[in-house]
Amino acid sequence: MTNRRSFVTASAFSALSASRVLGANDRVQVGLIGCGNRGIHALLTEALKFREEANIEFTAVCDIWRQHREEAAEFTRKTAGNEPRQISDYRATLADKDIDAVIIATPDHQHAAMLTDAVRAGKDAYCEKPLGMEMKDLLVCVDTVKKSDRVVQMGTQVRSLPSSMGAKKWIHEGGLGKIIKVEQERNSVHPYWHRYGERTLAEADTDWKAFLFNRKSRPFDANLQTGWFGHRDFSRGSHSNLMVHFIDLVHHIAGVQFPKRVVTMGGNYRWKEQYTAPDSVESILEYDDFLVRYCTAFGTSAGNYLRFYGAKGTMDASNWSGKPFAVSGKGAETPMPEGTAIPEVESDHHMLNWLKCLRSRQQPNAPIEAGYSHSVAVIMADEALVRGRRMVFDPAKRVIREG
Repeated sequence: MTNRRSFVTASAFSALSASRVLGANDRVQVGLIGCGNRGIHALLTEALKFREEANIEFTAVCDIWRQHREEAAEFTRKTAGNEPRQISDYRATLADKDIDAVIIATPDHQHAAMLTDAVRAGKDAYCEKPLGMEMKDLLVCVDTVKKSDRVVQMGTQVRSLPSSMGAKKWIHEGGLGKIIKVEQERNSVHPYWHRYGERTLAEADTDWKAFLFNRKSRPFDANLQTGWFGHRDFSRGSHSNLMVHFIDLVHHIAGVQFPKRVVTMGGNYRWKEQYTAPDSVESILEYDDFLVRYCTAFGTSAGNYLRFYGAKGTMDASNWSGKPFAVSGKGAETPMPEGTAIPEVESDHHMLNWLKCLRSRQQPNAPIEAGYSHSVAVIMADEALVRGRRMVFDPAKRVIREG
């Protein structure tokens, strides 16, 4: 089997010049890499919803898990009327010169490397979050994208909601006053990886080595693949998987890029089982002049909220399903009227935003810089948890260290 390194040659960027030049009426050929629940029931579903408006066609669906790629092909056939090719190796998808763009919805440990390969192959890409789990892969990916002319969208879709866009504008104009603190609690009774780990998988129906990707070799273990969200080799835990949406929203609305210092504590306090990701975690992130707190406790569904605290009041962003955020003046230094609704700002759906940018060649709502920022924050949080130390970030040297 050809390995990933041999796929990426020294002259990789020459692939960009070989990319198909799209005319205004040309149909964009898209491939889906990763056909799990998120890949099919969110991203593929969303993209097919806009297929006529964006003039796209899914010509390939790729997954190492046979039943998943079959499901994606059948869903595409029933929804769009065409039969996409079924591919098991993502490198074959990237090598197809007829494919213009790919959606990457694979396990977390594969995101940065696959996006790097996609851009080097001349593909535009939509990539699920978090972008990076380690700084080394993250920096290679960010530098590769920034040196290219490819259109890349991060899968942090919350920032594209009209409510989020409205909050960004309102806060930028001084509506909340000085931001003092932002915090989120996101709890549930069961860890989200339970429902995935309960699936059955036979070794004959997957490519185990391809799943491991850049992780150490080991015998086939169905639960490691089906329940990868709960295993730290493949996804660190809620502070790297759920917190991404929250921290990206903070960056987007507050107009900040990286935390200066981060501390994290956590462990398995309720669900002591075969999973290695913590069931409870608490992170404090310090920015230039305000604090951010993130907390998850699996074992209770009580206490869920997301709030921005400012000198003029508190913005409640707990319901980020599209409804306008509301503001309470209670407890503020200079309180504003109770129940003030923040005007929304019209915005395309996150997926449609990317699809439109494939033709306009403009930067989408969540460009590579957004992926870099959210990844630095979650890597800092995880390093703080593992080391039991406060972590700091040097943006000039692009280094995370204890401090």
